[in-house]
Amino acid sequence: MKKCIVVRGGGDLATGVVHALCECGFATIVLECERPSAIRRKVAFCDAVYDKQTTVEGVTACLVPDAQHAVSMISAMEVSHTVSVPVLVDGDCSFLQTAPSFGIEVVALVDAIIAKCNCGTTSTMAPIVVAMGPGFTAPRDCHAVVETMRGHNLGRIITQGEASQNTGIPGIIAGFGKERVIHAPATGVLHIVRDIGSLVSQGETIATIDCPSGSVPVTATLDGVLRGIIHDGYEVTDGLKIADIDPRKEEQKNCFTISDKSRALGNSVLHALLLLAHQKGIALV
Repeated sequence: MKKCIVVRGGGDLATGVVHALCECGFATIVLECERPSAIRRKVAFCDAVYDKQTTVEGVTACLVPDAQHAVSMISAMEVSHTVSVPVLVDGDCSFLQTAPSFGIEVVALVDAIIAKCNCGTTSTMAPIVVAMGPGFTAPRDCHAVVETMRGHNLGRIITQGEASQNTGIPGIIAGFGKERVIHAPATGVLHIVRDIGSLVSQGETIATIDCPSGSVPVTATLDGVLRGIIHDGYEVTDGLKIADIDPRKEEQKNCFTISDKSRALGNSVLHALLLLAHQKGIALV
């Protein structure tokens, strides 16, 4: 049986986790929903759901139609010695039940959805289950929770208890917090006008939303770099977080690389997996 690690979610923070696992030689499969809503799309493996393939810092994620193709992709990597990630649309984690029939042993599951709530992950889904952020209590829901809130405890591994509750307040960058985040002003279909990496000015139209009453503009809340915006054609709801601006124009290149927070969380999840594997006597490879 080929051992693999399954990661639920492929957003930018999950991508930091997957990237770390892949670079360390762990066979990893990403399970995503049908319509991922990641904003930092240029550094999110879930964008493969829309574009079939996406590459983040040298690691390529490819959308696969079913479990058989995911397994074949992992097997092919062993022969070619390449690093890539199968992305499977499987919001219900049905792959966990079918994996053994394809010769795959899921030794660990990482919930990296970052939904601020538990979307169905339980501690019985795999021998090792690690969850990220609020909504989980260890050891009831998982074997370890990784703290995702910025600050002194970012990345802390919690084996008894839960992560800090979501404050709803974005991190401060160059003195700006909630002003950086843009929410949909209407319900409808989003169309991008300025894409990720663009330099934008306060009041400038960065997207439009087609709704029954007509086209509604989405405007920049401040001057800076458009660090993230939800995928073109996404059906948004009024109030949904859809974009993020970095006021530091000189940091334009950061739109295309894994963030410090994502790297820190990736390393913490890797640490948690190795710690739990040691404690439980489980071989991850």
